[in-house]
Amino acid sequence: MTELYKCLALAGAGILAGFINVMAGGGSAFTMPILIFAGLDPITANGTNRVAIFLQNASAIRSFVNEKDYDFRQGFIWSLWTLPGAIAGAIIAVHIDENVFKTILAGVIILVIASLFIRVDHNATRKNRHYEWLMIPALLGIGFYGGFLQAGVGFLFMAAYRSILKMDLIQVNMNKIFIILIYTLPALIVFIVSGHVHILYALSLAAGTMTGAWWSAKLSIKKGDRLIRIVLLVAACIMALKLLNIF
Repeated sequence: MTELYKCLALAGAGILAGFINVMAGGGSAFTMPILIFAGLDPITANGTNRVAIFLQNASAIRSFVNEKDYDFRQGFIWSLWTLPGAIAGAIIAVHIDENVFKTILAGVIILVIASLFIRVDHNATRKNRHYEWLMIPALLGIGFYGGFLQAGVGFLFMAAYRSILKMDLIQVNMNKIFIILIYTLPALIVFIVSGHVHILYALSLAAGTMTGAWWSAKLSIKKGDRLIRIVLLVAACIMALKLLNIF
């Protein structure tokens, strides 16, 4: 396969991954194998994928801002708690074994699928406000996982924001996308400095993910919580089947 065909394939895959990532999560579990198939080693695939993630989230945020108000100040405060973990996770990721990726990701999927069946009382947000401090350790851990692996981190955000802050999925999506944008930058720098980013493949993938992310952000607001829940469930099941080597 020539470089041109590889770039076109990555752009096409990026559209689907960007849509899934913004709506739910798990698009990286789809793009990373494709990057490896294109000839990259797992660590470089992990680093190259971060360029697309950063740009897709920037595209999605622009779409969200045009559609609905978002509290960027609160989102930025939450994002600061993810930075230490993201940097540490990225440093470890350049040396981690590929099998560890699958083990951690499998555990995440099991927890997320289980959380889909937990009934959430959205009106309970105010009376449970004193549990907000739990978001600090949660975001530290999520930041570490995001810097370390990234694939499936959206599921962790879904679980944390819904179980602790009782947010609806539209608000969760807005916070998730903004925070991932912030912590991805220092993590990406670690991969770039260590020489684990293929720029051509990264930009090709990003062209697709930005397109998919923009449309996904539009639909998530117009179609609401129900559509996000459906896409989240489908994405989680696909990732689980992939980890079990069923396809």
